[in-house]
Amino acid sequence: MGNDLVLRVVSKWLSPIIILFAFYVQFHGDYSPGGGFQAGVIFSSAILLYALTFGIDAAVKLIPEKALRLCASFGVLLYAGVGVLSMLKGGNFLNYSVLVEDPLLGQHIGIIVIELGVGITVASVMILLFFTFSRRVSPE
Repeated sequence: MGNDLVLRVVSKWLSPIIILFAFYVQFHGDYSPGGGFQAGVIFSSAILLYALTFGIDAAVKLIPEKALRLCASFGVLLYAGVGVLSMLKGGNFLNYSVLVEDPLLGQHIGIIVIELGVGITVASVMILLFFTFSRRVSPE
């Protein structure tokens, strides 16, 4: 990695803003364009920017691969858990209206939770893919 001071400063300044925008897209996605998939890709782009600026090893120290695998699994379980919970409450799979007494509130809570699961999974898998494909193979 080069020692470009401007790139490092801009990257450190820009990454938190990108992550903040990802959270906005994540939790505002039910009212406007956005949602879990878009937020996950935006979030992962902040980590990829960090990795491209400071190196893969620094990014792996920031977010270890084991934590990413756990997050990816948790996101899928969160998504599926909402579906199973709606079935246990007497509705169909991912029928959010049965989650609470007020069907409209149930729809709102359900979509936020499953989109959160999608966002966590997408971000984790995107970063894991980047880490996997960016590893250098040592020449023999």
